Amino acid sequence: MKLYQIVLKDIMRRKRRVLYAALGVVIGTMTVVGVLTIAFAGENRIYGQLEKYGANLTIIPAISRIDTKVGNLSLGTLSIGENYISESYLPKIREIADGEIRTALNIKDNEPISIIAPKLYVNAEVRGISLVVTGIQSQDELSIKTWWQVREGEFLKTDNQAVVGALTAELLKLKVGDGIPLNKSVLVVSGILEETGSSEDYQVMVPLATLQKAYNKEGLISSVEIRALCNACPVELIALALNQNIPGIKALAVKQIANTEMDLVQKVNRLMLSLAGITLVIGVFGVVNTMMTSVHERTRDIGIMRAVGASRWQIIQVFMYEALVIGVIGGVLGYLAGTLLAYGIGPLIFESASISYIPQFIPLSLGIAVAVAAVATVYPALRATRIRIAEAFRSL
Repeated sequence: MKLYQIVLKDIMRRKRRVLYAALGVVIGTMTVVGVLTIAFAGENRIYGQLEKYGANLTIIPAISRIDTKVGNLSLGTLSIGENYISESYLPKIREIADGEIRTALNIKDNEPISIIAPKLYVNAEVRGISLVVTGIQSQDELSIKTWWQVREGEFLKTDNQAVVGALTAELLKLKVGDGIPLNKSVLVVSGILEETGSSEDYQVMVPLATLQKAYNKEGLISSVEIRALCNACPVELIALALNQNIPGIKALAVKQIANTEMDLVQKVNRLMLSLAGITLVIGVFGVVNTMMTSVHERTRDIGIMRAVGASRWQIIQVFMYEALVIGVIGGVLGYLAGTLLAYGIGPLIFESASISYIPQFIPLSLGIAVAVAAVATVYPALRATRIRIAEAFRSL
């Protein structure tokens, strides 16, 4: 009879003892898989929120303010610099942004990676009320402001149309089809946006070229929003490169909120993984205890094996095969239990997080479980090899 057959026969004879040993491995593996599954869902939730934030970078004119004084008398502050950015900078901005992303992520594709959305802000008076009119490029703006929804009508399709924010429409009593005087032009309201809870609710959006022409601002923009289409894009490096290579602008990375949340996720993950590590150690002691009991119960069997010529290494193999079985059982059950644990407590840790099973964690679960079972079996196996034949026969 081969060694693995002896092991399988012995396992079938002592099913309850093997399950007790596997239980410690299951608990440890379950905790690790549960933590990693929840962490994965939490990161996806944060990245999803980051997508909703829109732009990764904002570019504004580089305006500095200095205090003006005569002796000890302050005369206020003085702004120095242009209030606009030249539209001719847009190709250079795209080149730098996409270049930094390709370099950082080793991307060979030459297709555009980032979305560039320029804006022009103009103070205007509509129906006797002063408000901000924003010139945009409609498709680029919609690609960044993914949360925008048109409540009535449609978004900008022609140069003589305007889209108004929800509160602006309410305040000015505007409806789809109404005219909006813009300097010497009249634009038609093509749509009204759903309320967003931001400053856009109080604005009127019109095509960029139309606004530039109406106010003699051809070739000028007020700001540029950039959305890099990748979660790992190096926005800080892009901002640094833009500030160093294009004069008269100030590029700001918009990642503070996401970074704060991600730091919190990492701290929670470290805490939970520490608890998982403690659980694994407890599981190791549980397996050691069960295996030591197994050694005492099988003193006679080990003695007989030694008497018929089994070597110390073969005795160790018997216990290692048993550890392999315990590890596989513990790994499979630990993965299933960890996934169920994640489904149960994941939404409590990350509200509205979408928990799903991750097949890639199955090899990890099996690896951890087998490693724990193997480590826990080393000492009992060595003890088993020290059993003397005479001592074994005295126990008969």
